[in-house]
Amino acid sequence: METESQSPKRRARGRAARILRRRGGLSVAAPFIQRRIPTYALHDEEALDRLEDQAEWVLQEVGLNILGDPEALSLLADAGATVDGTQVRFPRGLARQLCQTAPAQFLWHGRDAAKVAQVGGDGVVFGPVFGPPYVTDLDRGRRSGDLAAFTDFAKLTQASPFLHFSLPSIVEPNDLQLNKRHLDMMERLYQIGDKPCFGVSSAPERAVDSIEMARLVFGTDFVADNVVTGGNLNVNSPLTIDHITTGVMKTYARAGQFTMLAPFMMAGAMAPVTMAAAIAQHHAECMAGIALNQLYQPGAPIVYGNWLTTMDLKTGAPTFGTPEAILAAYAIGQLSRRLGVPLRAGGTYTGSKIADGQAMREGGDMLTASVFSGSHMTIAAAGWLEGGLTAGYEKFVMDLDIVGAMSRQMRGLSLDEEQLGRDAYAEAAAGENFLATGHTRKHFEAANYEYALSDHGPFEHWKEAGSLDIQARANRWWKKILEEFEPPSFDPGIAEALADYVTRRKLAMPDEWY
Repeated sequence: METESQSPKRRARGRAARILRRRGGLSVAAPFIQRRIPTYALHDEEALDRLEDQAEWVLQEVGLNILGDPEALSLLADAGATVDGTQVRFPRGLARQLCQTAPAQFLWHGRDAAKVAQVGGDGVVFGPVFGPPYVTDLDRGRRSGDLAAFTDFAKLTQASPFLHFSLPSIVEPNDLQLNKRHLDMMERLYQIGDKPCFGVSSAPERAVDSIEMARLVFGTDFVADNVVTGGNLNVNSPLTIDHITTGVMKTYARAGQFTMLAPFMMAGAMAPVTMAAAIAQHHAECMAGIALNQLYQPGAPIVYGNWLTTMDLKTGAPTFGTPEAILAAYAIGQLSRRLGVPLRAGGTYTGSKIADGQAMREGGDMLTASVFSGSHMTIAAAGWLEGGLTAGYEKFVMDLDIVGAMSRQMRGLSLDEEQLGRDAYAEAAAGENFLATGHTRKHFEAANYEYALSDHGPFEHWKEAGSLDIQARANRWWKKILEEFEPPSFDPGIAEALADYVTRRKLAMPDEWY
């Protein structure tokens, strides 16, 4: 549901905020989108049966490896899987059966009590780019990520009405110690934002830190009964899950928090090159991972992740927005719905190095596929460049225009009496335009989605304004958002407790830079 949950005195100010509030009538603080349009069904039931049969064959005849986690192997053996060393084979139907305790939807709480996102059902949420070690903008070019850039992207995420959650490593702060930076990232995210937020997933002990910091922010009892954080994890495709992944998974699951699990798969490298085989293997890996998660903690929330794309078979580079990747997204959406768990799909993925036509075509196509595949959670909806190696400032706000437009589409059309506008005909006779009618004056601000960066004026006006292309306009736009940014209020006692925790944890371990 899209509701205004931010008090007037806390609402962002300035032209940037006013435009954000006007665009399609969307609220600045909407905790999630309620989908009112259908998803796309690529395959009929017979075709889905065939893909599921192939996934079951992979699990039974090929199996997958579980590395470095004796507990996982023991739990799977006790559940009926065949374990031979590190190789696990699932009898037909076992993995699907174990997945049945995973919830179809859950509520994800932000620091602001009004910002509660529904993940699953008709709820849809978008989040920013995740994990790039580099950043780029028109002023300074491509450079290594640092805490300052991380802070910028955290602010841009908090300021946008179209991004509903945040996560650590929006940009890697490479100026901080590798083994300690997660503490700074989580503290900074809580200082800057009040939306739902992921925790850290790079190591089990860092997941523990994320949960402990969440307990300081939300309260131990609240965290025990509610979802406030979670881990973003990948299967080590092909058909391998290592002890880091299982360790993080069990940490979040046993704390009552969620896991987002996605095979990291490029057809032709981590799976057969034919997309049908890759889709089935993807589904097999997801089912196995979800099954293990449920053995760690029955009923633990988990999201079925899609990171299946194509690759350039000449260079080995990942490719995005291809017809095959889009078709795979639709099929995977159907398979996830059959399994009955929430779906995460990709955002504005692109291999382009800058926010050019390639970037926007690939990113727009992938985001559209995400939305119509039925994704409940989209990571990397804004800012992704260079196959995920770089976060772009201009790309980030250019993507937000697309995300906002897709958000508007998902709201569908209202057909009530006010929207049908019969009263307008009493003021405008046949042959007269409707610009001056009361109905137009009443609805003009919210009638149409307003793109922040598009220029629809005459050529002469555009030329007089400097002949700026969309990247140049985006450069001004992100700077304006950061200039006008005001962080939400934060309890000083909680902030002090977080700072003390970060200090103590840093002192307890030596610096590691690699």
